[in-house]
Amino acid sequence: MPTPISTDVLIVGAGVAGLWLNARLRRAGWSTVLVEQGSLGGGQTLKSQGIIHGGAKYALHGALTGASEAIADMPRRWREALAGTGELDLRGVRLLSEAHYLWSPGTLAGNLTSFFASKAVRGRVDAVKGDQLPPALQNPAFKGKVYRLAELVVDVPSLVARLAELAQGSLLAAERLEPLREGNQVVGLLVDGREVRAQRLVLSAGAGNETLLNALGVSQPAMQRRPLHMVMAKGAALKPLYAHCLGGGPKPRMTVTTHPAPDGQWVWYLGGELAEAEGVARSEAQQIAAARHEVSQLLPWVDLSQVHWATLRVDRAEPAQSGLVRPDNAFLADDGPLLVGWPTKLALAPDFADRVMAAFNRDGIQPGPAMPLPELPQPPLGKTAWEALP
Repeated sequence: MPTPISTDVLIVGAGVAGLWLNARLRRAGWSTVLVEQGSLGGGQTLKSQGIIHGGAKYALHGALTGASEAIADMPRRWREALAGTGELDLRGVRLLSEAHYLWSPGTLAGNLTSFFASKAVRGRVDAVKGDQLPPALQNPAFKGKVYRLAELVVDVPSLVARLAELAQGSLLAAERLEPLREGNQVVGLLVDGREVRAQRLVLSAGAGNETLLNALGVSQPAMQRRPLHMVMAKGAALKPLYAHCLGGGPKPRMTVTTHPAPDGQWVWYLGGELAEAEGVARSEAQQIAAARHEVSQLLPWVDLSQVHWATLRVDRAEPAQSGLVRPDNAFLADDGPLLVGWPTKLALAPDFADRVMAAFNRDGIQPGPAMPLPELPQPPLGKTAWEALP
């Protein structure tokens, strides 16, 4: 029989939320075990665009929303962590772009000039032009306007790898998870037959939370799946671009991030309105055709003749909301020793950790005596979808 484990906190789900929380707790002196049934970051995390939002895109209708205010401090916290001076030491994580941009086609530029001068976003954005423009927009044919956001874009695979280093042997690969109870109280999990007991059990497994809650016989909090149909484009003609292209509504018409492929080429990863309702309903061929049309309309100088296209369907797992809307903040529900949550966006992983640690503080939970962990089977690092593109 494998050796039983006793720890302060048992976390299930090694996406960005679980990995960040695990690293925060260990740095604060807690003993932890982080269980993963698949690969590290292999659920939603490595399917994200890596944008550390500061909220500007949520103010496109002209007023600051709950979402824009809740997320406003995230870029600062991430920048400090990336510099090694924040709540975690993320030195070594690759920064893909020091800024994210808002870009408006020429037809919308006049309206946006007055909007970006408004109090709603003053101090959050700066107009740029000429050689300050992103490389993909440095073309004489470009007639729109571009605004630089005080945000950033991280390379998610290197982020996951660094957070795994900070786990310091606390990661545990698993195939089968079963509740471990004493009376009616959950005291941990059976992980492939091994007892893992903890003061607190935190579920941060994204879509996997639903299955775990069912196994625990818990019906709340309920989960929703908000589907996206993302597009990937790879080719030598593509230059780096990290930007929301603005349409006429409150959501970006298209969001572009650029990621390195193993062969050194760039991959454009396209989301925004393109990937939502109408995009979800399209077949892969239809979605690729729609994306080609959008890029041809918005960036007509880009040669798409040798670009390879593919799509990726993503289910954003979140706490259930009326009307399937996107939650504003990281979410956490707790009932005694069981805590269940979703960060709702990669950028909000620090907020998720804050909420867990605040719950421990409220309940007077303190780290116990340090207990050395046995050598544990480690889950593999996940891979991005674009690594498989030819």
